[in-house]
Amino acid sequence: MAILALLLAAVIFVAYTNGANDNFKGVATLYGSRTAGYRQALAWATVTTLAGSVCSAFLAHGLVKAFSGKGLVPDEVCASPEFLASVALGAALTVLLATLIGFPISTTHALIGGLLGAGLVAARTGVEFSVLGQSFFLPLLVSPLLAVLLGGCSYVVFRWGGQRLGVTRELCVCVGETQQCTSTPKPASAMAMVADPALEVAVGTNEVCSEKYRGRVLGLRASTSLNALHYLSAGAVSFARGLNDTPKIVGLLVIFTAIPVQGSLWIVAMAMAVGGILNARKVAATMSERITTMTHGQGFTANLVTAGLVIVASRFGVPVSTTHVSCGSLFGMGLVTRQANTRVIRQILLSWVLTLPIAASLAALTCWMLG
Repeated sequence: MAILALLLAAVIFVAYTNGANDNFKGVATLYGSRTAGYRQALAWATVTTLAGSVCSAFLAHGLVKAFSGKGLVPDEVCASPEFLASVALGAALTVLLATLIGFPISTTHALIGGLLGAGLVAARTGVEFSVLGQSFFLPLLVSPLLAVLLGGCSYVVFRWGGQRLGVTRELCVCVGETQQCTSTPKPASAMAMVADPALEVAVGTNEVCSEKYRGRVLGLRASTSLNALHYLSAGAVSFARGLNDTPKIVGLLVIFTAIPVQGSLWIVAMAMAVGGILNARKVAATMSERITTMTHGQGFTANLVTAGLVIVASRFGVPVSTTHVSCGSLFGMGLVTRQANTRVIRQILLSWVLTLPIAASLAALTCWMLG
């Protein structure tokens, strides 16, 4: 009975760390483009992620089975609470470490590492590496590359469409209660926009710059329409993340015959929400500000690509990473706009490479200790 309690605690722990590292990723573009403040964006992420978690009970059964370890290791190992607890703890500790230093890594990747490490200890030579490659590694490799391609191409298409509709961008600077705007191209400095000689600007004044869209689409102001679409697309990404991540974690609880799948979903969903509320700040800064600068249109495009790929993958039980897809779409946009922070991107890619061996090692050590 003690090992079952440990398993439940480990699953709650991995759900908490998942929320801390992942909850803000869906709304990072809202915060990064200054469409919403931190708390407003986080609240929207929490609500829409919870909705995705609830819907996963009906739409993502394939992921529950995949992350229970069935097919990857022998059935008797899958039914072992020691094995499942080791997987959860290995993944949770890895994600927690990344969260504390502000790197967005994949809980999916960490869980796969946990399955591999614990499987090698518990099943010895019983790990099916062909299943690991085809069912797990291949989707994780292809999905971010596809997101980079779709992110860059979609932005080019949407930018062309906006130009055809006569939508232009303007840079606005707020000094006190006064706002001055100019159409793109941007001036050499924000101060060059303040043309009114009666407006006094002291050294050290805090200027808040933002890009807005000028024009009308289907009779509506372009900026208003795009802001609304941006919110909806961010909500769609968070919904997709809840839909994709919740059943993966619930898969570790299938041994609990006393807890139905629906009950397990609620436990995991609430732990994810709490983790996001309490510990999302550092990853939020990385995703929103350090990968690439972005406008409302770029944020909307990145969200649209991420949500589409993750929802389709969830529906067909393909274990892609929302983190990889989301970062991939931002990478693609940064390459097109030439505003990508290559140093930060290299650091994130390195953290992805290290995720699996670290999680595998921690899970293997835990499984050895519990065995």
